Amino acid sequence: MTQDGRRRGRDETEDERADRMWGELIQEVRVAQTGVQILFGFLLTVVFQPKYAQLAAADRTIYIVTVVLGACATGALIGPVSLHRLVSGRRVKPQAVRLASRMTFVGLVLLLATMTSSLLLILRVATHDSYVPYLVSAVVVWYLVCWYGLPLWARSRHTTGSDDQVRSPDSG
Repeated sequence: MTQDGRRRGRDETEDERADRMWGELIQEVRVAQTGVQILFGFLLTVVFQPKYAQLAAADRTIYIVTVVLGACATGALIGPVSLHRLVSGRRVKPQAVRLASRMTFVGLVLLLATMTSSLLLILRVATHDSYVPYLVSAVVVWYLVCWYGLPLWARSRHTTGSDDQVRSPDSG
């Protein structure tokens, strides 16, 4: 209850909360999975293009790093689905939600790295200009603001001390 007598939060059991949070997490993962899978699919085709043989050694290295990052991001973002399937019915949903939330966060960090290295490779090959690292850095800053800065700002601004326990980073 707040000082003016209104209820805050939800009246739900730990299991009900875990069910709700699981549904929310899966919706979030669906968005990220689609993006990373499309990006990863395109990355896999690059090596089979005739121009790949003409890439400089540094660009080939960037490509290999990008593919590995994309594979890792894909694994981390698909991981929650496998986790749910393997623990379903075992009465560990609250723990599974926390673990899946962590996997999703790691997947998003890996997706950020994949997109960064993809952009670096594409712009290096397309322009060969010295401004490419600055442009890529600006895009990364934009991603960081959108993906982490604004959400963390909103969380700190709009949560109270009692809500911090309810909305901890590990709980989704």
